Amino acid sequence: MKTKLHLLIAFMLTVSIVYAQETTANISMGTGYANDVFYKLSNGATNTYSRNDWDIAFLRTDARSFSLRANGGAGIQVFDVSNDPADWNSVDVTNGNGWTKLQNDETSWDTGAFDTGSADGAYPYGWGNYSFADHHITGDVVFVLKYLDGTYIKFFCEDYFNGYTFKYSSWSGTTWSADTTVIIPNSDNANNKFNYYSLKNNQAVVVEPGIGNWDLKFTRYTTDIHGDGSLYYLVTGVLHSDEVSVAQNEESSGMPTNPSLTYSDEINTIGHDWKTFNTIDYDVDQTQAFYVKYEDGTIYRLYFTDFSGSTSGDLTFKFENVTASLSIDDVSDAVSFGIYPNPSTDKQINLIYDINKLDAANNQVSIYSITGQKVFHNSLNKNSGFHNKNLDLSSLSNGIYLLKFSSGNYSVTKRLVLN
Repeated sequence: MKTKLHLLIAFMLTVSIVYAQETTANISMGTGYANDVFYKLSNGATNTYSRNDWDIAFLRTDARSFSLRANGGAGIQVFDVSNDPADWNSVDVTNGNGWTKLQNDETSWDTGAFDTGSADGAYPYGWGNYSFADHHITGDVVFVLKYLDGTYIKFFCEDYFNGYTFKYSSWSGTTWSADTTVIIPNSDNANNKFNYYSLKNNQAVVVEPGIGNWDLKFTRYTTDIHGDGSLYYLVTGVLHSDEVSVAQNEESSGMPTNPSLTYSDEINTIGHDWKTFNTIDYDVDQTQAFYVKYEDGTIYRLYFTDFSGSTSGDLTFKFENVTASLSIDDVSDAVSFGIYPNPSTDKQINLIYDINKLDAANNQVSIYSITGQKVFHNSLNKNSGFHNKNLDLSSLSNGIYLLKFSSGNYSVTKRLVLN
């Protein structure tokens, strides 16, 4: 019966809803993948930044949250030299074989290479030690950054408290330059997740859109090839914002009627392996579909169709809003239901439900504002079988609501968006 319901809903969506057509997006990271490109699915906004414009990213979203990421996509390597700050003045680049190489976490934005350092105080946090007395994190680890051109910069984060105080010095080939000290407060660039700094150019830079203004970042990053830390490799691919979650699904025949999806917050869920190099150019696996889910329940399905490689850095993907066609829930073995369209632009929605095995269930639908106030209620047909109920919500304001469907002892709640 549930299979029948799913097919009926798919059919009704096909004949009753004007679908948003697939959108083709063409992205270019430039020759040699020189740029990072940020893309927003809901409005097609694209922001492009030169990847080599920054060296270190400083997490700035909260007074108690901190992270330092290195620009691994630009080939910068981070080494843990010593967890004794007194060794700052005696760093010797000829001893590099004894340093520990560190990596950014490729699954989370909140753990950078520096956060995996060897701080060894009572309350160590990678690069420094936390103090319960004043809530500062005091630097403990001396780092060295090695660049693709063979140059070195040593780095030490002295303090974190609503911002970062750090110093750095460049290796001339024979001596270290005078120390430069910088303070970057969290209040800088209040709409962004990170503040960025170029050690080579001695300046703060902005190289990302504001939080919520992007979903996908087309970039280069270092990946753990075997998953065991034995080999890291620089790859080209996609990392997603932590404002969305992503599910991957193999779909050789296109989008199925009701795909079983598991969403992940790991930012490399899309990653780099939707393409493979065939010794001449790249093959793109168009059977790999990715579902990008917003916090309001909106879902976009995308898949890649072309990738040119480093010659131009061009790639193409297609996507569409599939929120309505994923609105079917199996509440139990006895009940299934779905709503469409969602989001709704005219505040007219259809509630479709299938009551199976229940003789006299109390079926009802209630809608609540995000503050918990009940703003709509309606009793539904109590008979077993397939039902289609139109709900006129024109009395409600635009916004996000919670729709609760109940049938006997079973209930399920969905986000409903009225535009």
